[in-house]
Amino acid sequence: TCFSSALYLPGEESAEEQGSEIDTIQLQLKIKCSRNPRATKDSSDPRELYLNHMVYSSDITWVPIGNQADVFADSVIRPVHNDILIAQLRPGQELDIIMHCVKGIGQDHAKFSPVATASYRLLPEITLLEPVEGEKAERLKRCFSRGVIDIKDVNGTNVAKVVNSRLDTCSREVIRHDDLKNVVKLARLRDHFICKSFRS
Repeated sequence: TCFSSALYLPGEESAEEQGSEIDTIQLQLKIKCSRNPRATKDSSDPRELYLNHMVYSSDITWVPIGNQADVFADSVIRPVHNDILIAQLRPGQELDIIMHCVKGIGQDHAKFSPVATASYRLLPEITLLEPVEGEKAERLKRCFSRGVIDIKDVNGTNVAKVVNSRLDTCSREVIRHDDLKNVVKLARLRDHFICKSFRS
């Protein structure tokens, strides 16, 4: 928390491109997970086996810039809630992050909007394990959102093809059909995120 009235919008009082003490708050998150040498040999509880494996918002620290330590002497800058879980680590993993916070308005970016909803999902991955033809292909197409499966004419035969798995809503309707559930593999790409931000 901090008194936002003590900070200017970027560019109001300073022409510097880099943040300064009058328009930027700097935070740091530096934590490393290690094994607990005092853990019992037969323990399987991560809370006993590891040190610093649960990273919380309370681990974020304020790094004063310039004279900020004096300006905010009566109100140390910190997260509003200390018990927000940020990440779970394992030995050898660490976080070393420097964050710069600035004031802004919705016109600058959606994140500054007082009322904004953000969401994300993993990119669906749909793989056909064998050719699906004819009437069976038509039924497979109807199991997915519009635009996911298309029917192609291959040598006079209608064959189902995956054309845009991104459009799939992951209803898993296909698994209700005994003759279709084993011809398709449904998965999600663990390293591909689809993010959306909605302004009110």
